[in-house]
Amino acid sequence: MQGFKDVPRVVWLLAAGVFVNAVVSFTFVFVFLYLTGPRGLGAAQAGLATGIGGIGLVAGNFTGGWYGDRFGHRRVLLAASALGGLALMSFPVLPTPLLYAALAVAQYASGVVRAANSALVAVTVPEGARRQAFAVVRCVSNGGFTLGPPLGALLASGLSYDWLFLADGLGTLFFAAWTARVVPARGAARTPAAAPDGGQGRGGVWDALRARPGVLVLLGAVLVVDVVYRQQYSLFPVYLADHGLDVRAFGLIVALNGAVILLLELPAAVALRDRPPLAVIGSGLVLVGAGYAALLLGAGVATAVAMMVLLSLGEILYKTTATAYVADQAPEHAVGRFQSLYAGVSVSGTVLAPPAGGALYAAAPGLLWPLCAALAAGAGAVVLARHRTEARAGRRRAERHAARPAHETGSRPRPVAG
Repeated sequence: MQGFKDVPRVVWLLAAGVFVNAVVSFTFVFVFLYLTGPRGLGAAQAGLATGIGGIGLVAGNFTGGWYGDRFGHRRVLLAASALGGLALMSFPVLPTPLLYAALAVAQYASGVVRAANSALVAVTVPEGARRQAFAVVRCVSNGGFTLGPPLGALLASGLSYDWLFLADGLGTLFFAAWTARVVPARGAARTPAAAPDGGQGRGGVWDALRARPGVLVLLGAVLVVDVVYRQQYSLFPVYLADHGLDVRAFGLIVALNGAVILLLELPAAVALRDRPPLAVIGSGLVLVGAGYAALLLGAGVATAVAMMVLLSLGEILYKTTATAYVADQAPEHAVGRFQSLYAGVSVSGTVLAPPAGGALYAAAPGLLWPLCAALAAGAGAVVLARHRTEARAGRRRAERHAARPAHETGSRPRPVAG
């Protein structure tokens, strides 16, 4: 744990709340079955409802940090957690037509919480320790999500689906109460200082982004890769079924993702903390492409396992590092908005991946995995090229500074002992 000594105690406490909340956040796994089962909706209606929920999730991620910069990240996280928890607990008693709106509200609140939580970590942790801090939060979150679905299945089968929403809602309310207790109302959780120009306007953020081309390149690359990455949850199980592997095989293969992350996320964050962030991120995106390229070797358990391991390694490299890079690049007055931009882009695949992948798989199934591999590898190559550009610029600046006369650099010749 030596590499995590710079992670503040408040982050560890916040991560404990994240873990508990993640364990009971299993309704997203079972909501389609709930809608088509106890609620009696058709597949098309259930798909519409979950699609609306996905749009709400993406919108919440895009806006949560903007609220936090204006009202305070802690305050926004508490309000969104309370709203989301109450919305989830209302599901069992709502008439079916209102479920569309309730699902959108619950998912929107979940997105706001995700963005606000990232921004809260960013303003709490000093630059240089953010990769480790985000790795801690991501690792415990993945651990919770690994335990959650089996527990949810036991609740749904042993009691009823209604208990899933009750437990998820109570867990979200617990997270709000826990955060209120462990995160100080002032100090680390304060609202960042206003920008010199008055600060909270839209123009200031876009000006800041244009001044940071590395962030813009990263956002574009992650947008592309998230659409690719999330094919594992939409078209990948269909592909396995078409080649004789049932849902149990898919469940075991997906479980590898959580296992690899739990095993390697924290050690990787420590080992790579001093590496240039864009180099690490670009390498991770290339590994995602390599994962889908493994499926070109044939359809079977071995290639599916290889695909998932490579995908998980790529995720470990790029997701934590990208979150920390965006936080490090953000001006003080816009930490939340930068985190919201990254958070929204990083879940955009939940809405874009199923229709895009489904249309291509229906038209030309043999093209899906080669295209996924090429897109992810290409996005990684663009990020690596940006890293090389920034590295060359940094070397030129260092050389110019070293070449300036002593009276310009402010240094003085050392006295000679005589």
